[in-house]
Amino acid sequence: MSGTGRLWSDHPLPRRLCHQNLGFLTDRRLARILALAGHPLRFGLPGPEDGVLVWGRSPTATRGEAVATRRKVPLVRAEDAFLRSLHPGRTGAPALGLILDPIGVHFDASAPSLLERILATDPLDDSNILSRARQGNERIQSLHLSKYNIHDPALTPPPPGYVLVVDQTQGDASIRHSGASASSFREMLVLAQDQNPGARIVIKAHPETTLGLRPGHFGPADATGRITLLTAPVSPWALLDGAIAVYTVSSQLGFEAILAGHRPHVLGQPFYAGWGLTQDATPPPRRSRSLTKTQLFVAAMILAPLWYDPCRDRLCSLEDALDQLEAEVRAFRQDRFGHVATGMRLWKRQRLQQVFGATKPVIFRNDPAAATALATKTGRTLMIWASKEPEAFAPTAPTLRIEDGFLRSRGLGAALTPALSLVTDDLGIYYDPTRPSRLEHLILAPLTVSARRRTERLLDRLTKAGLSKYNLAATPLPPLPQGHRILVPGQVEDDASILKGAGEVRTNAALLKAVREANPGAVILYKPHPDVDAGLRPGALTDPALADVILSNTDPAETLAAVDEVWTITSLLGFEALVRGKPVTTLGAPFYAGWGLTRDLGPVPARRLRRADGSLLPRPDLLQLAHAALIAYPRYWDPVSRRPCPPEVIVDRLIAGTLRQGPGNWLLARLQGRFASLHRFWR
Repeated sequence: MSGTGRLWSDHPLPRRLCHQNLGFLTDRRLARILALAGHPLRFGLPGPEDGVLVWGRSPTATRGEAVATRRKVPLVRAEDAFLRSLHPGRTGAPALGLILDPIGVHFDASAPSLLERILATDPLDDSNILSRARQGNERIQSLHLSKYNIHDPALTPPPPGYVLVVDQTQGDASIRHSGASASSFREMLVLAQDQNPGARIVIKAHPETTLGLRPGHFGPADATGRITLLTAPVSPWALLDGAIAVYTVSSQLGFEAILAGHRPHVLGQPFYAGWGLTQDATPPPRRSRSLTKTQLFVAAMILAPLWYDPCRDRLCSLEDALDQLEAEVRAFRQDRFGHVATGMRLWKRQRLQQVFGATKPVIFRNDPAAATALATKTGRTLMIWASKEPEAFAPTAPTLRIEDGFLRSRGLGAALTPALSLVTDDLGIYYDPTRPSRLEHLILAPLTVSARRRTERLLDRLTKAGLSKYNLAATPLPPLPQGHRILVPGQVEDDASILKGAGEVRTNAALLKAVREANPGAVILYKPHPDVDAGLRPGALTDPALADVILSNTDPAETLAAVDEVWTITSLLGFEALVRGKPVTTLGAPFYAGWGLTRDLGPVPARRLRRADGSLLPRPDLLQLAHAALIAYPRYWDPVSRRPCPPEVIVDRLIAGTLRQGPGNWLLARLQGRFASLHRFWR
């Protein structure tokens, strides 16, 4: 949990906070964070036990300041945390976190603030918190996260070797209260040129300026000679990576420059100046302590803010806030130009619109050629349901293939239960080993320390909760024969994963015969696919004698716990067995085969073992496989908060068991199963 109540002993926050700001009446996020922190917000005059809340040093703050002085009650200032939101606050986007300050405000150097108090007096030596800070900094940079997140990491920054000059919006309170002014920006530009003779100068425009919300101090007229004005939404971390020096007045980008390893030139007195990490034109006189960038991160990102989880409606840690922001930013980056979708059944379209249409509504077209033409004309991405992609399809627009994720729902897709996760693939699709997929690239990607620990936590929760792909109501596991038990998961025999990924063994009966032949003394347990058990898809076993026991409708996790190993063609149950520590033998080429984690008897593609030049690829471990399949590859959508979310939220929803399909979908599922002729209608 975030927050710094232990440092407020000499400036305690009153339980109830009152305000005189009409804008606070519509700020539901602010009120909710305060309520969860134990400080309900009320409009009106404070009583003797109350406090007054104002927004930073805003023009409306003077009313609250006067009331607090007149009533002799504490004054508390609120400001956004340093990872705020996807869009700037002036667009109406709610904040992901707040800093509540009963001492001052962090950007006002004329007086102490809570953040300054932490930086000056807290030991900042707790090894666990310092480790969290290093991992948090690493994660923020690798994900290209910042205060606002409308930038595009795919955009190429200027060639490296430039001096970065950071602009800010005119009239911003952080400029005036850091002891600077509009003239400081002219001085900064001159200084950057004088101190770096011959170097290219890149002026970075503020995001609000590029959106037309507020003017900056520089414009096109300043782009002369060796000076360029950058208005494109290039990632700030990519810009910092290519810079040889950074100049700022009081921008948060100066803080991020420190985290990226720079020692920025600072003309104002922002919160990060004066701690030995900056080159200060006017060092703040109260600040004499020398800190590391990790200690600065601890104070600014872990101890000072209150972080909020909008999906689970609770205060949370920085790590949980990063999980949520990562999900929202990923969705925005993928959807920012819009999509034209084809090959999508009618019943899926509402969920696809919810997941992919928040930035721009998805346009649906039945004809792939027409969809491709529209996507090409409008600059949108083409989306196609992977199994509906025509043979030899060569779209002229960037294309994403869509499929259900591996932690899908509480109910069957064949029963028209909407998916909670969907995968997107710009290269191929995970179940088709005949061509590369984005998942293959993600499996090979090295993991940061924070990503490994997050994956470990997620797998621990999944396995302890017994979660699977569909999470259906299950029948109890019957008494099983003693001996070496091999679980054989049945599959839908016309499923795309069989059509694309199977080898010589392509049916459930052939799989059982192969397992029996290789393991004559084993106890063979056959678990039919739930779609087949429900009578919705083909693949029923005609000869029950091929298995020793048939386990219809049993819980996958309970079943896996009772067996010694798993043999499969391409079933996802093989992946679920791997993450539970069970040996797996594959006779096809599922996405989890070929990495050294399974015994592979099927046609696994050589590219999973060797590069094009014949050299061996590094072998990924189980955490890399699980991180790719459960975190990096799918997108999750929370039907409760109705927003993008991390997988941890979906795990909570599935454990709670409150997700149910509506009566309309239930009726459609019954019709689909009873009247096969209707099947064409839903394509």
